[in-house]
Amino acid sequence: MTIRHTKSTGPNSDINLLDNHDRRITYLRLSITDRCNLRCRYCRPEEGVPFIPHEEILRFEELERLVSIFSALGINKVRLTGGEPFSRRGFLPFLTRLRKVEGIQYLHITTNGVKTKRYLDELATIGLNGINLSLDTLDHKRFWKITRRDYLKAVLQTMHGVLARNIPLKINSVVLKDTSDDEIIQLAGLARDFPITLRFIERMPFSGTMRAEKLENGNLSKRLKRIFPAIEECTAALPTTARIFSLPEYKGTIGIIQGYSRLFCSTCNKVRITPTGMLKTCLYDNGVLDLKKMLRTGSDDKEIESAILSCLQKRCINGHEAELLAKRSAEPSMASIGG
Repeated sequence: MTIRHTKSTGPNSDINLLDNHDRRITYLRLSITDRCNLRCRYCRPEEGVPFIPHEEILRFEELERLVSIFSALGINKVRLTGGEPFSRRGFLPFLTRLRKVEGIQYLHITTNGVKTKRYLDELATIGLNGINLSLDTLDHKRFWKITRRDYLKAVLQTMHGVLARNIPLKINSVVLKDTSDDEIIQLAGLARDFPITLRFIERMPFSGTMRAEKLENGNLSKRLKRIFPAIEECTAALPTTARIFSLPEYKGTIGIIQGYSRLFCSTCNKVRITPTGMLKTCLYDNGVLDLKKMLRTGSDDKEIESAILSCLQKRCINGHEAELLAKRSAEPSMASIGG
């Protein structure tokens, strides 16, 4: 592995943080809470899952320290997720502080949009680099069926508010077994009318159910080409989990994220930290390093850096290998991992 530590002399753009498969790691997904105001059926069972006790969730000062450590190692992009990040009190001041961390060039959030509208002016002032908005349907009855809550109006208000403030917007839509072609066409219409990326996502095995479910995702790319014959794939300039497509006369683009198929693992540039401080070098592993324990037992930054680097030299080649090693008999909830 090659790494040059230059945090003391300037931004980290010339640092190479490589894993054991020579993949450069530049992207940290930081989950700050497992709380959420929706109960999406692909994320949680209807009766919910027990919330993590507050004292077991990383404090904001611990999260800030970890972001600084990862920045020194070469991370330049941070995405804040949950659960729903706006469910945690103090999220906006935390975002403001992260914006000032040296070396972090790109700051993004993923949100379900239920509570987000009221904060959009502040997010624009912070200089957020982008918002990912979860939206699986434009039909009120379907929204209720999927999320078990009646918040579609609030989510759409957030979407239009983001667009009005020119904050870059991506919409994430999970394709379920009962997602129809008509629903895909309706959602894709948002990319026709607005300069956004509408990304269709394979359903993944993280529903919080006691028994692992056999998934049948089909082939999203073939399905999109059948529905939209004029669709053309765009060339990806940077490592990305999404395949992006254009359509004539569309203001935006359409994408697919094949997280269950795991076809993008060879260029994966991200790691995750769960709300309880567990480092995940793959979405499908069980966690590889208890960062919270290190933070709360007196480890200094150099010791934490060394432990992170050691984990990156044992990273699985792909999500299939990671899932096999995890040996799970039940599906964890995506909210406990970090969506």
